[in-house]
Amino acid sequence: MPRHVRKGDEVIITSGDFKGKTGTIVQVLTSKDRVVVHGAGIDGIKKNLKPTRFNPQGGQVTVDRSFHISNVSPVVDGKPSRVRFECGADGSKTRVAARNGAELGKVRGPRKKK
Repeated sequence: MPRHVRKGDEVIITSGDFKGKTGTIVQVLTSKDRVVVHGAGIDGIKKNLKPTRFNPQGGQVTVDRSFHISNVSPVVDGKPSRVRFECGADGSKTRVAARNGAELGKVRGPRKKK
């Protein structure tokens, strides 16, 4: 099934504790249907590190949060938008925002002729 979001997309969280916050997708975890989002207003998860030989003090590291792919939507004009997939006459496939018809990116290029 095609994904409505991709790595590098600007997205908005549509449900949960971080509803309304925006960020950028850093990673897509296809096996778990989750995306890792980094951005303004999304506090990451604090992870405690034990002291090691390379890091003798240990400390805390902030890790980006992951969200289920159904809880994020691409941002178009500052608002969330659904995504449509349109096929061109040459067989190319693009992602198009349902809000204003803006092209979000290509899924595949034109098909080769036999």
